[in-house]
Amino acid sequence: MSNLEIRPRSGVAFTMNKGDLLTVIDPQGEQVADLVAYAQTDIREVISSGRTLDYASRLFLTTGDPLYSNRSKVMLTIVHDDVGRHDFLLTPCSEDTFRIIYGDTHPHQGCFGNLAEALRPFGIEPDNIPVAFNCFMHVAIDGKTGEISVQPPLSRAGEEIRFRAEMDLIIGLTACSALQSNNGSFKPIAYSVTPAEEVMVAEHAQA
Repeated sequence: MSNLEIRPRSGVAFTMNKGDLLTVIDPQGEQVADLVAYAQTDIREVISSGRTLDYASRLFLTTGDPLYSNRSKVMLTIVHDDVGRHDFLLTPCSEDTFRIIYGDTHPHQGCFGNLAEALRPFGIEPDNIPVAFNCFMHVAIDGKTGEISVQPPLSRAGEEIRFRAEMDLIIGLTACSALQSNNGSFKPIAYSVTPAEEVMVAEHAQA
């Protein structure tokens, strides 16, 4: 499958079927992508940071880790990870983020607004947007004070993370809009979806 591009400070939404592979690529390096997921059969079932981190018993997820829904079902599994450092704590940036944290008087709608726009055709309301899995985002935590700081992503140009859909899903995906998250610049994100049938053919050929 050829890669699709998400323009800087924008977002998209699309469906995946069980067994499909989603590859999220950082073409230029140091660019975050916010990812959210919903069950196609019931959009009230949504990706859950709390469930996932609770069951993993750690904050930083990588190859082999499942991402759970609010109903404790596995929605996605990380099957490949070039970077090994992502965030599942911080909520998508928004107008309020830029107003409260950065003091912007004319704030951008952020990843939250971009996700809301992209997901609206699927009947998903803004209040149903959860904490995203923030691909490539580097959040450091002070072991003594618990203070959180956002550091430059560790992803280099062309590195990627790949997920397998464990149920039929609706996916929201952005090229993050926060300067601090992306080391001071806004860049595109690339992605591709490989259908389950192609995955099975490729695995059979390698066997």
